[in-house]
Amino acid sequence: MVGAGFAGVECVRRLERRLGPDEADVTLVTPFSYQLYLPLLPQVASGVLTPQSIALSLRRSRKYRTRIIPGGAIGVDLKAKVCVIRTITDQTVDEPYDYLVLAPGSVTRTFDIPGLTDHAFGMKTLAEAAYIRDHVISQLDLADASQDPAERASRLQFVVVGGGYAGTETAACLQRLTHSAVKRYPRLDPRLIKWHLIDIAPKLMPELGDRLGRSAMEVLQRRGIEVSLGVSIEKAGPEEVTFTDGRVIPTRTLIWTAGVVASPLIATLGAETVRGRLAVTAEMSLPGHDGVFALGDAAAVPDVAKGLGNVCPPTAQHAMRQGRKVADNVVATLRGQSMEPYIHKDLGLVVDLGGKDAVSKPLGIELHGLPAQAVARGYHWSALRTNVAKTRVLTNWVLNAVAGDDFVRTGFQARKPAKLKDFEYTDAYMTPEQVREYVEGSGRGVS
Repeated sequence: MVGAGFAGVECVRRLERRLGPDEADVTLVTPFSYQLYLPLLPQVASGVLTPQSIALSLRRSRKYRTRIIPGGAIGVDLKAKVCVIRTITDQTVDEPYDYLVLAPGSVTRTFDIPGLTDHAFGMKTLAEAAYIRDHVISQLDLADASQDPAERASRLQFVVVGGGYAGTETAACLQRLTHSAVKRYPRLDPRLIKWHLIDIAPKLMPELGDRLGRSAMEVLQRRGIEVSLGVSIEKAGPEEVTFTDGRVIPTRTLIWTAGVVASPLIATLGAETVRGRLAVTAEMSLPGHDGVFALGDAAAVPDVAKGLGNVCPPTAQHAMRQGRKVADNVVATLRGQSMEPYIHKDLGLVVDLGGKDAVSKPLGIELHGLPAQAVARGYHWSALRTNVAKTRVLTNWVLNAVAGDDFVRTGFQARKPAKLKDFEYTDAYMTPEQVREYVEGSGRGVS
């Protein structure tokens, strides 16, 4: 099993429940021995939730018997049935398999924009969220200490690229943080704090529909967030960002959330892909390769419920259910039984904008304000896998509602690079040719 996201963890846990100890050995490859609840990452960045509250340990329970290999899969040789792994000690090892389930997830989608990877922050990992919180608060401190009006203005402008769920929630949550924090800085003019949310698309979160999209836009604009659609980044520098409409925004904070692409691991297989995602059957098996399955963000799983030609969106609700179905299909294959296709009708969407603001569309019903917030947080809370995580998250929410925000920055990562290029290690993966050469050199190749 490769990957410990929603899909991978659901699959592993179901395999453990359905397979006897003498029936199969289960191995999980992941660089971190926890499952990250990604939808709540913006609330970690804004300090509403603590980082450990959304990092669900995979080693907490003694009843689980899966062997965890701390590292990342960087290549797969389908012919030799070998997965190539780079461990956290930077060693490259090969792991043979009988059945392989690929759920490596996705990485941040970037474009060939000058300065982007050198100067933009991402919002895909726990470390990035924690770092962004420190960074945003430090901009207030540095602006307060500066005697240069131009520097002060640039430190108090923030740009978020990406009008999807991640970008919208990130901008909304962090704007609330700075709005609350600036009250503790009497030397700073609150009017200097400006948040920009931009997206090349013509609509904000189009999946919500026109009415809820407009409602979300109104919430953001009421808070003073400037939303620009049909606009992207032309180039990025350390102290300014140039938009494609010609505007130059002086800023020290560029947060890039403009979508994701399948993990680079998928390209090492040399198999057919659909927009970068591995092409699989409705049973999530890889055509022509018995015992190989793929799911989640990295796989183009046919959306049977929507009809021919549609693929499932890379959302948590699909990934979790796909994980359980793949586990059932692996067990069925192992026992000589027939597999079943993955069918799931989308339950709706929730967008938490912080405080009392939210927009939701559960089962097609459009909600906004407090009812939407109750649905959004109720959904996230119920989706957390452990009671410990549920308790931590609920406690954090209550404490934040009663005591308000805090503005402490840890400084733990202040001396480490933390831009897009520093977190996702996308240069670590092999090409299909390198995988084959490595496997043959290790003596596991198929003649």
